Amino acid sequence: MATRVSEAIVLRTYPLKEADLVVSFLTRDQGKLRGVAKRARKPKSVFGSGLERLSHVRMAYFQRESHELVNLDSCELIRSQFKLASDYQASIALDFFAEASDVLLPSGEANERFFRLLVAVLESLQPAGAGNGDVGSVWRAVTYFSLWAVRLSGWLPELHVCLNCGSVLDDPETPTRAFFSRGQFGLTCGDCRRSLGGGNSWELSRESREIAGQILRQPVAQLGQTEWSQATAADLRRFLVQQMESHAERRLITVPVLESSSESSD
Repeated sequence: MATRVSEAIVLRTYPLKEADLVVSFLTRDQGKLRGVAKRARKPKSVFGSGLERLSHVRMAYFQRESHELVNLDSCELIRSQFKLASDYQASIALDFFAEASDVLLPSGEANERFFRLLVAVLESLQPAGAGNGDVGSVWRAVTYFSLWAVRLSGWLPELHVCLNCGSVLDDPETPTRAFFSRGQFGLTCGDCRRSLGGGNSWELSRESREIAGQILRQPVAQLGQTEWSQATAADLRRFLVQQMESHAERRLITVPVLESSSESSD
């Protein structure tokens, strides 16, 4: 089979044998693929630094029939995340983007919108100077990515209607509080929360639901009007991560590290 060249973003790499790497990468045209980069761990590898986490590259590869893994020939680096990786908090955010993408995306299903989402959030960090301590841009990018990742995976529930009784949560005349809990695929009103036992649940504030609406209407670069911090829409991020984990049936190991990264970087 002829070699194919695709624009791609490297998600993760795993060591294989003494010198090879297994690479999980998202292509613009073929979706998520996994391949073997032979001798990639050698000092003079043809892959150079192109296989670093979330590197934006042009990947050359070919796949034999009935083989799950493609064979990687080479990659041309388009954009490195080296500057972002030098900042602790931004680096943890990159880990989160990579892990969530690898977990959420099925193999071999084209998803150009998810590819463009990753490009957009990475681009939004660069001009804002996240590597120079711009904490706000990191939380803006993380929140934006989380919401769109859930939506593009087909898992974003209605944020303005109670999952149980169907009542409108944002009625301007009788605004209703909204709640969520782990394993629940949507929001409930206060009455339903009580009738269902209320257990370990959290409130999703009206302000955060408004921010979610802005995210769905605006590119990430246009959300700069809000003074972003870790506290901004923290309840929305918790809700979105729980949606990811419930559908994927696994916990994301980068999330607790990310949420504690502000304290670690002080």
